[in-house]
Amino acid sequence: MCAEQSRPGLLKRFLSSLGPGIITGAADDDPSGIATYSIAGAQHGLALLWTALILWPLMAFVQMMCARIGMVTGRGLAGALHRKFPRPLIMGSAIALFVANSINVGADLSGMADAAEMLTRINSHVFVILFGIGISLATIFFRYHQIAAILKWLALVLFAYVITGFIIRPDWRIVAHATFIPSWPKNHDEWSTLVAILGTSISPYLFFWQASQEVEEDKAKGRRMLYQRFHANRREIITRKIDVDLGTFFSNLVMFFIILTTAFTLHEHGLTNIQNTKDAALALTPLAGKFAATLFTLGIVGVGLLAIPTLTGSAAYALAETFGWREGLDRRYTGARHFYLVIIVSTGVGIAMDLLRVNPVRALYWTAIINGLLAPFLLLGIIFAAFDSTLMKGQPSSRASVAVVSFATLLMFGAAIGMFIF
Repeated sequence: MCAEQSRPGLLKRFLSSLGPGIITGAADDDPSGIATYSIAGAQHGLALLWTALILWPLMAFVQMMCARIGMVTGRGLAGALHRKFPRPLIMGSAIALFVANSINVGADLSGMADAAEMLTRINSHVFVILFGIGISLATIFFRYHQIAAILKWLALVLFAYVITGFIIRPDWRIVAHATFIPSWPKNHDEWSTLVAILGTSISPYLFFWQASQEVEEDKAKGRRMLYQRFHANRREIITRKIDVDLGTFFSNLVMFFIILTTAFTLHEHGLTNIQNTKDAALALTPLAGKFAATLFTLGIVGVGLLAIPTLTGSAAYALAETFGWREGLDRRYTGARHFYLVIIVSTGVGIAMDLLRVNPVRALYWTAIINGLLAPFLLLGIIFAAFDSTLMKGQPSSRASVAVVSFATLLMFGAAIGMFIF
């Protein structure tokens, strides 16, 4: 009887411990990411569907390495890297992250507002302001455990893309072939899209967010002092690994179904001139039906609500740790003014981009350049930090983890070089 009663208790504790990995994985499928995957499917069909399978283990190992740094050192990523690298280097990375994230916020707000306009017929500029101000206020006035709970539930909206993929009834034999037998990019456009997929999947803001969430989780458990957050026990690490694996799997599953859906609808009907999520949603209506198109559109709004706090929050954590400001979503505004000011300014830049009619597609191009240059160097720093036994309090990452993340780093360096070549 006791054993039977303990099982639900163990299950409940396990489920409650999930979150940072799920949230980070879901945040990777932001509106700009959805636009990238939609363009990939519309322009190249199933040619790049295999990337969803290949990127899953790479993303999982990268995010787990970042999580481990946060769990073991008791610091966010910038704070941990500052113990190993010169401050100007960390400062430059934090500022570059802030710029890239702010541009990304602008593109995401535009995508969300376009989706909301299609659903309500109200001008999209109104929604940009409402979404921007609403998300900022929620981030400031809600505490970390409340925000984490909301973001965890918002992750469920991504199932809209999985459902849409089944609604269109694809030929699963063709899908299996495209998934498990990779096709090498055949031309300039496919190479460029591959670079974009890599850049939007393994993004620097996710590195900072994952590590900082681990610190917030420890604080929520009462470990307020730094020394109390040193080390992580085996159960905590295994639980987080499962959490991260599930989150990254979920992220790549959604990516898989977005490419699949747009390939079997838009690409097959010659609708390849897709520039953003609005184009994709409008084109889906006559091909997949209004219900599928509505699910696709609602998903854009939902993931934007999840991704924007992650974008602004990761930049705030990075800058706060670099300059020694008080930080944390568990603090009130008066206790961490500079931290929350970064969130406000980042969102304000995003709103201004839309009001000034900055082309979101062009803006995302520059975000991809910044992230493409920043990501591989950050990954190198993460590898050196995670393998440093002193910094990691005797709990460094395994050689297998270092090998996989090193491979991901080489891919990102290749993507960065590819951006200049193409």
